[in-house]
Amino acid sequence: MIGKVTLDKAGRVVLPKPLRDRLQLAPGDTLQLDTEGESIRLRPIRQKVTLKKELGIWVYQGESADTSIADLIDRERENRLRQVTE
Repeated sequence: MIGKVTLDKAGRVVLPKPLRDRLQLAPGDTLQLDTEGESIRLRPIRQKVTLKKELGIWVYQGESADTSIADLIDRERENRLRQVTE
């Protein structure tokens, strides 16, 4: 995608919605900033998660398991809570 963006007075840039949608970026996501000469590169920093919400539905993306979906959701919640409290 090629386009132009403009810095506001605070030095912020708004990424165009089609790009945010294509890269599945949402408010609060973290981006890695790299520079080389006059070039700037932004890359999303993705967490490795086994559950992802797609079109309003939770989709399991891990290995196949004999565990119920409710148990997988509980396990994912526990893992995320552990990460936040560490």
